[in-house]
Amino acid sequence: MRVVTIVILLFFCKAAELRRAGPGGGGPRSRAQHGKARGRPRGSSPVKRYAPGLPCEVYTYLHEKYLDCQERKLVYLLPDWPQDLLHMLLARNKIRILKNNMFSKFKKLKSLDLQQNEISKIESEAFFGLSKLTTLLLQHNQIQVLTEEAFLYTPLLSYLRLYDNPWRCTCELETLVSMLQIPRNRNLGNYAKCASPHELRNTKLRQVQSDQLCQEDERGILDPRPQVSGRAPVIKPEIDSTRCHNYVFPIQTLDCKRKDLKKVPKSIPPYIVKLDLSYNKIHQLRPKEFEDVHELKKLNLSSNGIEFIDPAAFSGLTHLEELDLSNNRLQDFDYGVLEDVYFLKLLWLRDNPWRCDYNIHYLYYWLKHHYNVHYNGLECKSPEEYKGWAVGKYVRSYYEECPKDKLPAYPETFDQDAEEEDWEMIHRDHVAKKQSVRITIVG
Repeated sequence: MRVVTIVILLFFCKAAELRRAGPGGGGPRSRAQHGKARGRPRGSSPVKRYAPGLPCEVYTYLHEKYLDCQERKLVYLLPDWPQDLLHMLLARNKIRILKNNMFSKFKKLKSLDLQQNEISKIESEAFFGLSKLTTLLLQHNQIQVLTEEAFLYTPLLSYLRLYDNPWRCTCELETLVSMLQIPRNRNLGNYAKCASPHELRNTKLRQVQSDQLCQEDERGILDPRPQVSGRAPVIKPEIDSTRCHNYVFPIQTLDCKRKDLKKVPKSIPPYIVKLDLSYNKIHQLRPKEFEDVHELKKLNLSSNGIEFIDPAAFSGLTHLEELDLSNNRLQDFDYGVLEDVYFLKLLWLRDNPWRCDYNIHYLYYWLKHHYNVHYNGLECKSPEEYKGWAVGKYVRSYYEECPKDKLPAYPETFDQDAEEEDWEMIHRDHVAKKQSVRITIVG
């Protein structure tokens, strides 16, 4: 009997120890878990992960779906992201332009974090479809100008961060400033400040008066260079297309070759199919230079000394088939330059000082994804260590040095530029096909 009593006592002691070792018990691991549970909000659920193996994490927390794609060197959104996201974290990437309808399929989105990218342009319908968005973070970017129109599609927006952007406080910013100064928008753009002009520098956008903005804008219409001599500034007339030759046969052509042009001429007839601007002095292409030339199929910009192409320069050229950019001073393309030329077939790139660093990747990958576009001349000219390399070879070597990033697989036939003979043959075939189609239609 005494033995039975001892066994029963030992059993109860062991049970008591197990209870202490459970949740809230004395073991170090259990204490740590108890501390975590105590720090977590009541009613929360564990994080549930989706689609393991993707470069971006998709998970749920407190029953809301998140996408965490921070610090991934992204330059655009990936097509396979789920459409029912509520929160999108895209901070510290390489996004440079927010295009129209960029987020339109994410109709449930409540917060969007785009801070610390390289955003310099936001198109007017970039946030179209985001009717449930409440939080938008755009701080630490390169935005200079933005209008209220961009926020027409976000009626519930209540938290907006715009600081640490180089805001250019001219009349173009008037509608945004007016929006920020409405009392109910007290959490929108609180710390954003003007970077220029000099007299408004470091002034908060919420404190700038509209007459200050527009006076500066009127001065900007004049010669933008600083006045040194004290002479009155001269307003330069816009270059028009009357200096060029207009031909009707065999196709509608505007020949502006060797006209000493420094800008793309205004008033180009909208019916023009071929435009030759070669051998001029056009050193940069501004936004929407050709947006009214809806029928344009062939554009020659060779031998101009072009150094920079704005991402929206070719906006509207949805029918463009041939683009000649040879013999210029291009080192790379900004993200977005080729996004509007859906039907491009021939692209001349030779005789440009292409620089093989991370900025050349956009052009290379665009060509890889659009493998029906025939191109030539994409060869590294600098730095010295890559001089003479094909850009494709450089990009592959870049990813060999960074094993975490994987180069997408594409057919080897598109890895190298076409040789000169092959290129000429491709061009002749393209022209011959178009002529045969024209003859068939006429016949």
